[in-house]
Amino acid sequence: MTEGKMLIDGDIIAYRAAFSAKDGSSQVAKDKADEVVNFILDQAFSFPSPEDFEMFLTGGGNFRFDIAKSYPYKGNRKKTEKPKHLGTVRNHLIEAWGAVVSEGEEADDLIAIAATKIGPTAIVASIDKDMLQIPCEHFNFGKNEWSVVNKFEGLKFFYTQMLTGDRADNIIGLHRVGPVKAKKMLKGCNTEEELWEAVLNAYDGDLERVLENARLLWLRRYEGELWEPPKGETSD
Repeated sequence: MTEGKMLIDGDIIAYRAAFSAKDGSSQVAKDKADEVVNFILDQAFSFPSPEDFEMFLTGGGNFRFDIAKSYPYKGNRKKTEKPKHLGTVRNHLIEAWGAVVSEGEEADDLIAIAATKIGPTAIVASIDKDMLQIPCEHFNFGKNEWSVVNKFEGLKFFYTQMLTGDRADNIIGLHRVGPVKAKKMLKGCNTEEELWEAVLNAYDGDLERVLENARLLWLRRYEGELWEPPKGETSD
């Protein structure tokens, strides 16, 4: 593992801790959250300090809700009941661990923006596969696994998502295209331009639909970013 700043996905910790204590007290939930955070820091740093890590939580609003035209963004989650201690755990992560809360975007965006500023020595701690589009070091604390993603690998993962979609967020990709088929469709692509052409062709040239999915899937690298294809082609 290289020396770098740890960027922690607080949303995952909050949900996991709250769900684990669904039949217990709020203190049990907070203790579980602390346990997960301490595990992450123990794996990453010998002597953790506030300068070594930053945590992020998703707050109110999300620009993706306005972008999604084909299908409601996260529309498949409306009836999902949130764990009762979720709010308590989130407040605890803010007060005890200094978690930063996003506005108008997701915690994932803040993590990607921070990682871009830091560079390849950034370490993203999450179990969310979407983070694998970020070129840096990754720590999956659910599996206790480390990996490194370079710039092109991150791009290829993103373009793969454009083909497969992301059911968890109600982003619908191409019919019956999963990761294996998408990999075959992108085989031989060695530049972003080639990845873009392959995806656009797979959608039969439907630029509007491809842009919509791409902008929903892309994690921002700077504040206010709206993803653009490599050739600057848009439907505007």
